[in-house]
Amino acid sequence: MKSTPFTQKHIALGAKMAEFAGYNMPISYSGINDEHAAVRKNAGVFDVSHMGEFILKGENALDLIQRVTSNDASKITDGQAQYSCLPNLDGGIVDDLIVYCIEKDKVYMLVVNASNIEKDWNWISSFNTKGVDMENISDKTCLLAIQGPNACKILQPLAEVDIMNLKYYTFVKGKFAGIDNVVISATGYTGSGGVEIYFEDKDGAADKIWDAIFEIGAAHGIKPIGLGARDTLRLEMGYCLYGNDINDTTSPLEAGLSWITKFTKEFTNSAYLANQKANGVTKKLVGFEMLERGIPRHDYIIKDAAGNEIGKVTSGTQAPSLSKAVGLGYVAAAFSSVDSEIYIDIRNTLVKAKVVKIPFV
Repeated sequence: MKSTPFTQKHIALGAKMAEFAGYNMPISYSGINDEHAAVRKNAGVFDVSHMGEFILKGENALDLIQRVTSNDASKITDGQAQYSCLPNLDGGIVDDLIVYCIEKDKVYMLVVNASNIEKDWNWISSFNTKGVDMENISDKTCLLAIQGPNACKILQPLAEVDIMNLKYYTFVKGKFAGIDNVVISATGYTGSGGVEIYFEDKDGAADKIWDAIFEIGAAHGIKPIGLGARDTLRLEMGYCLYGNDINDTTSPLEAGLSWITKFTKEFTNSAYLANQKANGVTKKLVGFEMLERGIPRHDYIIKDAAGNEIGKVTSGTQAPSLSKAVGLGYVAAAFSSVDSEIYIDIRNTLVKAKVVKIPFV
């Protein structure tokens, strides 16, 4: 298993550790519900250094990004980021990612999922026919997500740039905790505000930044947070998790990601997706809440009142903020409207649920 520069910190703090995407990662410290509440109400720190980062440089960098991603990256300029996905040739998704514009038309950073680093690198490289300079900086890049409504207020004294007024999906680069060239981005996977910070671990930068965050955050109750709460937080927001809610067989339109699928340009398999948009999809990713006792789990079958299979659960949990069980799943389009009655097959018992709008919170 690989380690991040913070792995020993997690172990010393007594974190429950487990393998994730080939890395030894913290799943929880004080407990998922406690950590979840800390982020929703205050602030928490996630080590997500296992994520992948690629730098694309050169006069054809934007052209390459435009050809492989579904969103329109020409719309973002220096200091802006954009959520997007990499469509494949079969109507599915290679991965979802964030595109950071460092220098318009010339320098971009792509942030991809940890489990897909090699897959994404090979996929993008296969379209690099115009000599774009590509560098995989994943192994030398640290990423901490400091999330929650009080995160920026707590961190501002450590930053020599204004982070209190960062607009959503924008970023700045500057000195943080005495470390130069830290990218501070108003992004995250929790829906509770905060920032994500990217930096290279050289000359002890990882230890310095981690220690500085927890030293200044001690008086404010900042907590380390594991991947367990990261999952419940993102699920309450209805955010897709690659490998669960989206994958190589699910189209962005089926997944409710038409808002990042722009047909103002040509991109990988755009003609297929445009045709799918024109004709409609046969299944849709929906959010649902349980009306009866039971927790939906990944791959549980979704049925109608007569017991006919109409879909499958992709993610589910007992939502800590709501004290009720919720989930995401694909259902036949006829059952995708809000308030549609569906049933989750839990150990051969049909448990009633209904389709609801997302986010759940």
